[in-house]
Amino acid sequence: MKVSFSILLLLLINACSIAQVQREGIPSEFRTGITVDQFIYEEAPFPQCHASTIVETPAGLVSAWFGGTREGNKDVSIYVSRMINGKWNTPMLAAEGIIDEQTRYACYNPVLYQVPNGELILFYKVGPKVIDWTGWKISSKDNGITWSKPEQLPDGILGPIKNKPLLVDDVLLCPSSTERDGWKVHFEYTKDNGKTWTKGPDLNDAKPITGIQPSVLRHDKKTLQALCRSTNGTINETWSYDNGKTWSTIKQTSISNPNSGIDAMTLKDGRHLLVFNDVKPRQNEKDGWSDRSPLNVSISTDGKNWTPIIILENEKGGEFSYPYVIQTSDGDVHITYTWKRRKIKHVVIRL
Repeated sequence: MKVSFSILLLLLINACSIAQVQREGIPSEFRTGITVDQFIYEEAPFPQCHASTIVETPAGLVSAWFGGTREGNKDVSIYVSRMINGKWNTPMLAAEGIIDEQTRYACYNPVLYQVPNGELILFYKVGPKVIDWTGWKISSKDNGITWSKPEQLPDGILGPIKNKPLLVDDVLLCPSSTERDGWKVHFEYTKDNGKTWTKGPDLNDAKPITGIQPSVLRHDKKTLQALCRSTNGTINETWSYDNGKTWSTIKQTSISNPNSGIDAMTLKDGRHLLVFNDVKPRQNEKDGWSDRSPLNVSISTDGKNWTPIIILENEKGGEFSYPYVIQTSDGDVHITYTWKRRKIKHVVIRL
């Protein structure tokens, strides 16, 4: 029986698509639901990258991250890519850490936020090192094509530190943290999309329970939960029972955390999704450090008991870190993360 060239080509494309969502050493059941597994770019004008963010705009997906010679170097800047007709375009420079003619610092941790029926905001940090960074923002009125001039946030305000803010009534709730005198979590609030701010108190004293980079989950009309990276070997948590106005003291959970960034969100169906490195810290390791592989996805109905459903990466010695997760209007879950500090990976999951 003769097989046409077009059929052979279709079979080849299908086989490549299947191979794209498979990983050596990962059981097939932990890859179920993955429909896209791709790099946002193959080549870029920087050797290293980290700390991606992604958002859905009226014109489609936009992602950002910091890239440069090495984290902390003065040339590290914020880059943005937009998805156009199903493909990510070439990364474009969006923000640099230029303070004045004589001073330039590294950029860190962009966070994109789409104002409902409004502009696209990109929050980020600038500083010679993390403990000294300051909060900044730029905005776009054309869905990430062009950006405004950088604007520094008020003194003491950092904005969302790594993970997405949550709009609560008319207030944008920004999960934030500091690292100067131990790792401490707090929340910041803005009613006008970053023009004016208020700041909540630290939720821990870092002696010994620590926390940074919180991710917010919604349980009901009044109850919120925030999960945090820590140096304690666990993901730590805080709860609010008044829609984020006040929060409980941070406590440990039973979820492992190798001192690596996490992200979490509440899905449209009410379940909660957590993306993290499910790795226990090395014994006798100071500050809970360990490998940043594998990178895992778990799901929960109560924010306390988590069931593993997907393994995104699992390579000994590899770094797969700093995930960021959203759910788009079509119900798909989109995750971006750092791939070996060399590229940004984009994965789509249909649950």
